[in-house]
Amino acid sequence: MKIAFLADPLSTFKIYKDSTFAMMREAARRGHAIYAFEQRDMVLEEGVVTAVVTRIHLTGEAEVWYRADRPESVQLSFFDAVIERKDPPFDMEYVYGTYLLELAERQGARVFNRPGAIRDHNEKLTIGQFSQYTSPTLVSSSAARLRAFHEKHGDVIFKPLDGMGGAGIFRVKDDGMNLGSVIESLTANGRHTIMAQKFIPAIKQGDKRVLVIDGKPVPFTLARIPQGNEVRGNLAAGGLGVAQPITAREREIAEAIGPELAARGLLLVGLDVIGDFLTEVNVTSPTCFQEIADQTGFDVAAMFIDAVERKATETY
Repeated sequence: MKIAFLADPLSTFKIYKDSTFAMMREAARRGHAIYAFEQRDMVLEEGVVTAVVTRIHLTGEAEVWYRADRPESVQLSFFDAVIERKDPPFDMEYVYGTYLLELAERQGARVFNRPGAIRDHNEKLTIGQFSQYTSPTLVSSSAARLRAFHEKHGDVIFKPLDGMGGAGIFRVKDDGMNLGSVIESLTANGRHTIMAQKFIPAIKQGDKRVLVIDGKPVPFTLARIPQGNEVRGNLAAGGLGVAQPITAREREIAEAIGPELAARGLLLVGLDVIGDFLTEVNVTSPTCFQEIADQTGFDVAAMFIDAVERKATETY
């Protein structure tokens, strides 16, 4: 197979922990041809989507981890699979990229996750479709509603709808300290819609990343445990990643919503679960492959490439 990865610049990869690298390594181990390109490399001209892509060969070394052939411009339908691994921010450039990929699909490209599905599933708001698994949640730009939600629940997390890596997350406890400032800042005085969620004390045991591949949960999760006085478990915010067997509740959530998300074109999903509650549905470039594999021996990348090989031969 010929597999192209739409990703951030290869020079930015930290291969000791990068999930996209783990996918590439497993695909190369199986003899698949690996290509890479960036979002800016896509072009729409005379109705046809092409990209300047580079075939890469993994060296097995830590410093110079790949060598590259000469770049070439090809239609994305040239590949058996295109893996969308562009990291957020999910800004308008990202949205334009999904439009180009969607046009490429009409011309025969097979893209995972499907670009329309990525665009339709905001990583914060999607939990609203599965509210039976969430803690009390409010989405609003109204300061009055946000204040009333805090008054009702006492201990509340506030966060932007377009944040990543734990950025912009605030906890306001029962005393309401800085409540007004937090609301004003996150909503830009009522111009931006944000999310408020009742604080879940089980965050002390970790914000669990539950990976779901083609509707099936990976049997191990990564608990991202806040350190010190930090309320955020995100690895980017200094959380400690500890792999653990999936719990009965986590499996229940994953098996309930995973097949539905897979049917919508989301081959790889990262569910965030705190205690008994679903808090986010990550669809852009879910991570934690290598942390789970290193600590448990379970090869997440192999499970993912199995799914790509299987889905690449199916008809949309």
